[in-house]
Amino acid sequence: MELFDAADLSVRRSSSVQYSASINDPRVDEVRILRPQEIPIYVAEGLFDVGITGRDWVEETNSDVVSLGELKYSKATSDPVRLVVAVPNDSPIQSVEDLSDGVRVSSEYPELTKRFFAKKGIDADVRLSYGATEAKVPDIVDVAVDLTETGRALRAAGLRIVDTIISSYTEVVANRESYADLDKQHAMNQLMILLQGALEARTQVLVKLNVSDGVSLDKVIGLLPSMKAPTVNELHGGAGFAVETVVPKARINILIPDLKDAGASDIIELPLAKIVH
Repeated sequence: MELFDAADLSVRRSSSVQYSASINDPRVDEVRILRPQEIPIYVAEGLFDVGITGRDWVEETNSDVVSLGELKYSKATSDPVRLVVAVPNDSPIQSVEDLSDGVRVSSEYPELTKRFFAKKGIDADVRLSYGATEAKVPDIVDVAVDLTETGRALRAAGLRIVDTIISSYTEVVANRESYADLDKQHAMNQLMILLQGALEARTQVLVKLNVSDGVSLDKVIGLLPSMKAPTVNELHGGAGFAVETVVPKARINILIPDLKDAGASDIIELPLAKIVH
């Protein structure tokens, strides 16, 4: 919802429990808020033109959809989530290949899990989990196949990861027939420009500054990362130069003091709404 707000595609609904919504945009007729597990199926069936889900659920449901691109964010980091195979810390198992036929596996992703173990040549007893998968090892099952971003919950449960089945970001997917319609395809791509532009802007800031002479200017330019090249303009009356560029937000705490040391003054940091290449 925050990303759609930043992309000027605010989703409007009467309450937080209202599942029908709208976006004030001529390209969007209707919005429905559904669980990510179901969305790839409905998009593949043609009930919706576009859906936002995870690559994990596209693969779990084996849905035939077109990927419009990833939205690279997760709950706690910008890293993808991973569907992993985990065993108890004190288990002698070091890899999936060490597991034997009949191994009991709990997972919220039974189809992905069955395909993974079958590919490894292991006849696993895969059991659907409705949550708290890591808590079922080792008393109820031998192995957990669980989704993790940081691994914190697995470590807290005394488990360690022995393999990764799939990595997954949030992904925008489209119905194949809808995507073949050139007008709809164009509208979808325009929406992706806005979403990806807003997402990239989260990680960047605009920096503007002044320097008084050419020597300082060279030092400052040497410090500045930029998307292409910094913009430099001469100040009125030959009073120096104005410089502006886009830089990674993660580096700004180091960069600003270094710019000051190099002779920059009047340094301004500004947030960005969108970056469109």
